[in-house]
Amino acid sequence: MFISEDCNPMTAYSHPAFSLMLMGLLLPLGACRPSAESTGAAQQSVTASAASSTGVVPANYRVYVTNEISGDLTIIDGVTHAVVTTIPLGKRPRGLKISPDRNTLYVALSGSPIMGPEADEKNAPPADKQADGIGVVDLSSLQLTRVIKGVSDPEQLAISHDGKLLYVASEDTGMLCIIDVESGKTLATLPVGGEPEGVTISPDGRWVYVTSESDSKVSVVDTTSDAVVAVFKVGMRPRVSAFLPDSTRAYVTSEFGSTVQVVDTRTHTVTNTIKLEGENVRPMGIAVAPDGKMIYVATGRGKTLVAIDTTTNQVKGSVEVGERPWNAAISPDGMLVYTANGTSNDVAVVNTTDMTVSKRIAVGERPWDVVVSNTNTSN
Repeated sequence: MFISEDCNPMTAYSHPAFSLMLMGLLLPLGACRPSAESTGAAQQSVTASAASSTGVVPANYRVYVTNEISGDLTIIDGVTHAVVTTIPLGKRPRGLKISPDRNTLYVALSGSPIMGPEADEKNAPPADKQADGIGVVDLSSLQLTRVIKGVSDPEQLAISHDGKLLYVASEDTGMLCIIDVESGKTLATLPVGGEPEGVTISPDGRWVYVTSESDSKVSVVDTTSDAVVAVFKVGMRPRVSAFLPDSTRAYVTSEFGSTVQVVDTRTHTVTNTIKLEGENVRPMGIAVAPDGKMIYVATGRGKTLVAIDTTTNQVKGSVEVGERPWNAAISPDGMLVYTANGTSNDVAVVNTTDMTVSKRIAVGERPWDVVVSNTNTSN
C-alpha cells in the first residue's frame, strides 16, 4: 500500500530504534493511520503500476444487454459481474451502440411482431408502428431520455465517428436510414436489400457495411458521400459484419451457410470463406479482439462461441455458452467475451485465454444484443 512520505515514518527514517520511538508517539494520535480515501488511492496506484508492467488495461467498464421480450436493458458491472440496474426501454429492443464519447446509448426499438425466418407474414399480428424508433439512454443518469422517430422497424445501427449521424437498418422497408442525432431528422434513405440487419462502421470511419438477410449480400456505404458504392454477395442469410482494428478486413457471418466470409475492404470482395463445423451451427454475432488477432463468433442454435485466428483464418477453439447465443462483445483488455444467450435468458462470460465459461449472469427475457464500453468517471 502506498502512503505519502509525509505520513510514513518508515520511509522518512530508516533507523529501527528511531522508527519505533516515532511510531509510538504518533500512532496513538492516529496521525499515520491511512484513511479510506488514501487506501482507495493506494489500490488504484498499485493497479496502475501493475497494468503498466504487464500491459493489461485495468477493468473499468460496463456490459449493456438488450432484452427483446421483456423490453428492457440490463447493465452489468465489468469488474464484479453484478447487475447494476435494469432500465425499461419499450417494445423489442435489439441492436444497440455506444456513442463515441461514451455518454449515450442508442437502442433500436420495434413494434413489429417477432417472427422466425420461415414464418408466414400473413399470419402475423399487426405491427405497432408507434413503438418504432431509436431509444436514447443517458449513461450518467441511466435513464431513457428520448426516442428518435421516423425509422420503421429498426434492427441494428451504427454511429458516425463524430457522433452526429446514425445509420439504421429498417428491416421491413429494406432501407438504410441516415439520421441526424441532434434534430432526429432522417437525412437520407438508401436501398440495401431485403431484411437488412447488421450495420457496422469501419474503425477508420470510411465505410458502413449493411447485411441483407433475404438477398445474401452486403451493401457498402461511403460515409464521405453517404451513398451505396458497392454490393457484394456472401453466404445465405448474413447476420452481421465486423472490421479488424486497421479496417483492412471485415468478417461477415452467414447464418444458413454456417460460414464466415473474409472481406478485403480495399476492393470489397470476399477473399476467403471459413466453414464452421458442428450440429446446428449458425454463425451470428462477432466480437473482435482489441489487437485484431482473434475474432469470436456466436453460433445461435449451435450453442457455442467459436474463436478464429485472423492471421490464418483457422478455428482455434470453441466452448458451449448457452441456448442460442445471438451476439457477442469483448472486454477492453480482450480477456473476456460476453454472449447474449437468447433463450436461456443469461449472459455467458468466456475467458479468452482458455475458452472456458467462468460465469453465467441472469438478465431479462430473451437477451438479443450486447456491447461493452469503458465507463466515464462521472458514470
